Amino acid sequence: MEKNTEISVKSMLFDRIDSMDMKSLLACLGAKRVKKTTGDILWDAGDKVTAIGLILSGRLQIIREDAAGNRAIIAELNSGELFGESFVCAGEGESPVTVEVVTDCEVLFIPLQRILTPCTAACDFHNRLIANLLKIISKKNMVLNQKIDILSRRNMRDKLMAYFLLQIEGQKKNQFEIPFSRNELADYLCVDRSAMSRELGKMRDEGILEFNRNQFRIMTL
Repeated sequence: MEKNTEISVKSMLFDRIDSMDMKSLLACLGAKRVKKTTGDILWDAGDKVTAIGLILSGRLQIIREDAAGNRAIIAELNSGELFGESFVCAGEGESPVTVEVVTDCEVLFIPLQRILTPCTAACDFHNRLIANLLKIISKKNMVLNQKIDILSRRNMRDKLMAYFLLQIEGQKKNQFEIPFSRNELADYLCVDRSAMSRELGKMRDEGILEFNRNQFRIMTL
């Protein structure tokens, strides 16, 4: 548990919880650490899920597939981020999404019931944990609203520019890096990969942007 204590304290879930309390908190929660390698599936859509996951290291993608097998990347998550909290808290029982390992990772799984049920010791840090969880869910709802705004744009160029402007806002610079390959970006934007690549080429030729792999620079701002 000592290693978990050192890493987990960097997460928003443990904001304002003293590092000295971490060992007791993790024991109280019945937290379980799991290691996975690149390409592994943490859980599939339809799996029964009762615990939320906290990424201790590595990178994950949240994926949804329709009946025709079309794949869409809902989110890309990194160390310190939480996943599964919304539908677990909603009492869905079965996961509506697949969680795939992008790079070797360690994940801390925390049973939801242990979070929501105060322990017999009535620990102050337990109440703080619940408040932090609500804050995380609220922030993620804002991110989902941003994606809805991107996907609602009428054409490919508008979708791309809306996504790029969001990256500029988050990274605070006109030259930025995105976390996706071309295939992954197309999946995230729910567009055809070839059509997206053609549009990127047109935007480059028109002097709107420059790019090299996943490095981009908007020239018109």
